[in-house]
Amino acid sequence: MSTSQGLQESLFLSRDESWLNFNRRVLEEAQDDSNPLLERVKFLAITASNLDEFVEIRVAGVLQRIEDGYSDPSPDGATLEQSLAAMTEDMHDFVAGQYSCWNQQLLPSLRAAGVRVLGWDAMDDDARKFATGFYQREVDPLLTPITIDPAHPFPRVLNKALCIALLLRRKRKGAPGPVLGVVTVPRALPRLVPLPSNAGTHDFVFLHDLIERNSAGMYRGYEILSKAAFRVTRNSNLYFQEEESRNLLETVRSELHNRRKGDAVRLEIEKSADAEIVDRLRINFEVDDSQVYSTDGPVNLTRLMNLYSDTPRPDLKFHPFVPHELRLNRKSADLFEELRNRDILLHHPYDSYDGVVSFIQAAAEDPQVESIKQTLYRTSADSTIFKALTEAAQNKEVTVVVELTARFDEASNIRWARDLEDAGVQVFHGIVGLKTHCKLSLLVRRDPDGTMRRYGHLGTGNYNPITARFYTDLSMLTSDPEITASMHAVFNYLTAHSESDDYRPLLVAPLTLAESLIGLIHRETEHAAAGRPARIVAKMNSLLEASVIEALYAASQAGVQIDLIVRGICSLRPGLKGVSENIRVRSIIGRFLEHSRIFYFANGGKEEIYCGSADWMPRNLFERCEVVFPIRDPQIRARIRNEILAAYLADTVKARSLDDGGNYHRVRESEVGRSLPVFNAQEFFMQVAEGKATAEEIPKVQVPEAEKPHAKSSSKKAAPKDRKATVKAASAAD
Repeated sequence: MSTSQGLQESLFLSRDESWLNFNRRVLEEAQDDSNPLLERVKFLAITASNLDEFVEIRVAGVLQRIEDGYSDPSPDGATLEQSLAAMTEDMHDFVAGQYSCWNQQLLPSLRAAGVRVLGWDAMDDDARKFATGFYQREVDPLLTPITIDPAHPFPRVLNKALCIALLLRRKRKGAPGPVLGVVTVPRALPRLVPLPSNAGTHDFVFLHDLIERNSAGMYRGYEILSKAAFRVTRNSNLYFQEEESRNLLETVRSELHNRRKGDAVRLEIEKSADAEIVDRLRINFEVDDSQVYSTDGPVNLTRLMNLYSDTPRPDLKFHPFVPHELRLNRKSADLFEELRNRDILLHHPYDSYDGVVSFIQAAAEDPQVESIKQTLYRTSADSTIFKALTEAAQNKEVTVVVELTARFDEASNIRWARDLEDAGVQVFHGIVGLKTHCKLSLLVRRDPDGTMRRYGHLGTGNYNPITARFYTDLSMLTSDPEITASMHAVFNYLTAHSESDDYRPLLVAPLTLAESLIGLIHRETEHAAAGRPARIVAKMNSLLEASVIEALYAASQAGVQIDLIVRGICSLRPGLKGVSENIRVRSIIGRFLEHSRIFYFANGGKEEIYCGSADWMPRNLFERCEVVFPIRDPQIRARIRNEILAAYLADTVKARSLDDGGNYHRVRESEVGRSLPVFNAQEFFMQVAEGKATAEEIPKVQVPEAEKPHAKSSSKKAAPKDRKATVKAASAAD
């Protein structure tokens, strides 16, 4: 490795290792016996779902780039071959950890709690009778057993479909050697079949176990030598380029890659599988040994989500939580009058998403509302928002910008986009080459005073009332004339590609967001150099964009105190001497999925706070239409600063801190020599929503010299402005 590559590697953490570390933090929640038992099962299922997406998108993308002969190293200095080898080793280790959690922790605990997953031999007579009847009535009619021979080629195995492979031998004399049989497990049936119990327990059997038990009936005339469940994960689409490429050559290559869409990239198979079955499957799917994952238990742990949903044991789940409902001022006749007097901030799921739904429903029902414009990234055709938009189209102008390529939702988005068109909605699909990821709803209303006024909703999360119950997001409802006028300009951009050089006060990707964001970071650097209050607190899902990371390094060197709350990928390396000593990174994994994006800048004492839909990743800053909006209301800014951000920074229960080696440690374990209070931010937010807690109860967090950056020796030097200067500083530190 060259010297420059070594320095570059010292500045950036591997994005893939960082993502895998995120999934390990989710696995830790499954292993944590302080969580309710069925919630731990749910966390384990989530890790499997996360890993599926990583394999079919990220691993598939790396394999394609290797095949195309790419040689440029990634920002962390690793070649593609090195990245793939590291990912593969980490994934095998992670899978072993998943099944260790299932076999050694969850299964025994479930059994002790009266929730049992039974094999055939463990069932009593009543359970066996029920299982046999269920198989004959519900399962057998859906099965299509196949034997692989010259007349019956290997079937096309669907992506992530659970199958059973059987090694078979004809019973008649003179028959050729063993052949392979394949049965696909029906997706229409539950993977865990509930069983009757005389012992007061909640009993289940895996569907594939039931099929394996009855497989002899499907292969009469054969001796079954061995059998095993397996699953193939395929390349689902080329999203790799979306994040890292922005030129015509990459676009052409992506089209070539799509010809290979669907190639197998992982084979999962039960650990007990006969070696001959494994070899035959491996050869058929053209995967090498490193792509074969042995499972010490049920293939596809994602299906354990059914165990969570189908077990009526509230004592083994998180306590029920009722979100706070939006209440209007008694003097306000309706929501619109309320918004003429003040902005409204909703913190989901602690504040009910019904407030957003009510805004859109009111727009649809109010005869004074003359037009509605809306972006939709992920939703469902049966949602109240969808119904409100279709009903509104009967008597007013309704325009919806639908993102058809939202990952894994493409087919459903096409269907409900057509339904919207059939209802009379003007449907657009944004700008070619850009995903429409911003969350905007804008309506025009003729108010009682005769004024045509705009009202808007801007959010950090999707217009999906279902996911809003377990995603943490922020919504702002406003009639601010400048913000809503800028929203109007954004919609013109999306429907007519009408670009503007200035969308202020909004920051809009890919036009102004990246430059503005880096400018805000540099402004903190200048404040620090001048001895003025300088601090950055940023909460997001992922941090990957190199130019932003370099700007943060420069700010740190100038003495800016920086706290980053990054749920998933973080390529920034905190705590590097002379580079990032003033940067702290934490990740919070808990009951709810952290999804809100919040950006705080001290700005020399004139603080600014922004929220929006964009993470600090190349795809968000350059390949999507994103909107980041300012928080102008002083009371809302105070709430975000003193309640929301303060709680996240004070968390000592679900927070993990990132060290300079890329490792995460629970905050309470890493703060050696300090007595930290027990504080769970998400539990606190629920208590606030229920009126049981206030911001005054948040433990105070001491940020080193947060408001006096001029005391640092490194701030006496000019802050580096580019990569070379940053690397030079790193070299001096090394």
